[in-house]
Amino acid sequence: MKEKNENLIAQNKKARHDYFIKDTFESGIALTGTEIKSIRARRISLRDGYVQIINGSAFLENVHISEYKQGNRYNHDPLRSRRLLLHKKEIRRLAKAQEERGVTIVPLKVYLKHGFAKILIGVGQGKKEYDKRETIKKRDQDRELRRKYKF
Repeated sequence: MKEKNENLIAQNKKARHDYFIKDTFESGIALTGTEIKSIRARRISLRDGYVQIINGSAFLENVHISEYKQGNRYNHDPLRSRRLLLHKKEIRRLAKAQEERGVTIVPLKVYLKHGFAKILIGVGQGKKEYDKRETIKKRDQDRELRRKYKF
């Protein structure tokens, strides 16, 4: 998937640190008018977010979209659950993955595509503490090798 950096709104870097991402899906989000304005102003946090499958629908939970400053009484609740726009086949695959032990569906990125807010969600298997240390060690070794061969 190719996207321009200026279209990237928010990124959940902690998700790749805490989970092995097995599979990714691109999804639309059902938003209100003030929510999309806040997202375009980059006032969104994916840090503690997750996806839950309820009655054949996917919902984005615990993602904070700040209230729009000029929204007055029509503003939205910052932590409300938002419906994800996915095909039924994709929802079934996510539901099957969610049933496994230790698997979580997490948001990875929010970006604009043709004027619409899209979210990249990933099926993640939780990492243990020693896995995280191993990842950091491998990243540092790769950095040292690149630095060594650069000169």
